[in-house]
Amino acid sequence: MHIPDGFLSPPVAVATGIASAAVIAVALNRTRASLGLRQAPIMGLTTAFVFAAQMINFPVAGGTSGHLLGGALASVVLGNPWAATLAMSTVFIIQSVLFADGGITALGANIFNMGLVGIWGRLVAVTAVAATVGRFQKSFAASSRDCSRP
Repeated sequence: MHIPDGFLSPPVAVATGIASAAVIAVALNRTRASLGLRQAPIMGLTTAFVFAAQMINFPVAGGTSGHLLGGALASVVLGNPWAATLAMSTVFIIQSVLFADGGITALGANIFNMGLVGIWGRLVAVTAVAATVGRFQKSFAASSRDCSRP
């Protein structure tokens, strides 16, 4: 759910705005260095798809509504968390300015809470699962070799 204007205290709004702006600045540099012109259309299409998917709301208790959080999806499709950060930031800026989904003063908090946490949380979760599965596969392969020896 988007955070509206006036919901956050000014220090929190400023702090999350600065944090989000800093991550976006790093994402601009990293994306420019890692992606070329051939990946730009994929990034644009992913941004447009996530924007459209997030416009579909479903009812939640108490008369509020929720929608898909596309940060993890954008991260998977683009294969680059920095590019996904830019895509999701673009989505949130458009939603805030054109559709009044969340407030302008809370834009940094919305980008942080719904974009950055989803993108980087997915990366941490996938990395942890991959490391765990990798250790399991290595130990399973080692134990199966031990059992096959005469």
